[in-house]
Amino acid sequence: MDSMPVRPLLVAQRVPSADTGRPRGPTRSLPGMAARVSLTVQVADWHTAGEPFRIVTEGVPALLGATVLDKRSDAMQRLDDVRAFLCNEPRGHADMYGGFVTEPDDEDGDLGVVFWHKDGFSTACGHGTIALASWALSTGVVPSSSPVTELAVDVPSGRLRVTADIDDSGEVGQVRFVNVGSWVSAMDVEVGTTRGQVRCDISYGGAFYASVDVTSVGLDVGADDLPELIALTREIKHALVDHPALVHPDDDRLSGCYGVIWHRDVDHAGPELRQLNVTVFADGEVDRSPCGSGTSARLALLDAAGALPRGEVLLHDGIAGGTFTGRVLGEDPDRGVTTEVGGHAYPTGFATFVLDPRDPLGLGFQLR
Repeated sequence: MDSMPVRPLLVAQRVPSADTGRPRGPTRSLPGMAARVSLTVQVADWHTAGEPFRIVTEGVPALLGATVLDKRSDAMQRLDDVRAFLCNEPRGHADMYGGFVTEPDDEDGDLGVVFWHKDGFSTACGHGTIALASWALSTGVVPSSSPVTELAVDVPSGRLRVTADIDDSGEVGQVRFVNVGSWVSAMDVEVGTTRGQVRCDISYGGAFYASVDVTSVGLDVGADDLPELIALTREIKHALVDHPALVHPDDDRLSGCYGVIWHRDVDHAGPELRQLNVTVFADGEVDRSPCGSGTSARLALLDAAGALPRGEVLLHDGIAGGTFTGRVLGEDPDRGVTTEVGGHAYPTGFATFVLDPRDPLGLGFQLR
C-alpha cells in the first residue's frame, strides 16, 4: 500500500490542553525505525464485557463525507488496508473489533465513529459505542462531570443519545445509549441447514439480526458448541441473503443480515427477565459481549411477544460472563420501538503499530 500520512484525527484536536490526570495513550518515538516504516498507527484498546474495541487515536487521514454513514463508505474505499492491518494477525486476531473516530454529523454531536472488524465495516456496534464513550470521557476528548454526563455519538445507523455515570473522582461507570429505532422485520422464518429446519426471527437494532433459540438446534451457548454455532450461522446467513425482511426501508447500505443471535432463557432469583446469548456476526466472528445492537434487536422481539413489559429491565448475559441491561422505553417516533442498552467498558492497553516494508507478512494474515 502507499505510504499514508501520519496525523492526529480531527477529534483529537478537542482534547483539552490541561492535564486531566486520566490515562491517555502514549505517543512513542521509534528510534532507528522511523525512516523505514511505511505506516504508523496509534490505538487505545478497551473491552466491553469481554469484547475488544480498538480505538484509532492517530495515524489515519480524516474520513470524508457529510455523515458518518458516508464516512463509512469512504473508509471502505480508502482505509480497508488499515482495517486489515489492525485486525489481522499478528497485530489482531480473527475476532478483532475497532473503530475510526470521526467528527460528528453536525455541531449538535460530540463525536462520530466508523466501526470495523476482520471482514469489513459494520453499521452499528453497541459495545463499541460504550467503549468509545468511556474512552472519550476518561481522556477528556469529551468533557465530563458527575453524577452523569450526556453526549451524542453519531454511528453509521444514526445518532445515539449516550448517558454515562460519573463518580466524584471522575471515573466513568455504566454507559447507556438510546439506540436508533428497533423493529421486528419477520417472524418464524424457516431456513434449511445441515441440522434440519431452523426457525428464526428477524429484527433490526441498527443492523439486522436473525434470532434463534439455541436449544431448538440441540446446542447451548458455550465454548464447546461455538464451532457448530459458527458453521450454522454461515449456513443461515447464506440462506437469508436475498430475504426481503433484510432490506432497510430508507438506505440499502443498512441492509443485509449482520449476524445470528443464539439465545436462551436463564433461571435466576431476581424479578428481571434474564437471557444468555452469543452473537456470531460477519463471517464467523464471535461477539464476547451480549452484543449491544443485538440487544436492541432482541428487545424489539421481546416487546412484540409481550415477554418484557416496557420500562422493565432485561439482563442480557454474554458468553464471556459480562451483562448488559436493556429496556424498551416506548414507541420510536419514526419506526418500531426506542430501546436503551447499558454496560461497562475498561481500558486494556495502548499501542503503536507499525508496518515495516521489509516484513514479508505485510498487512498480516487470518487463520480462520
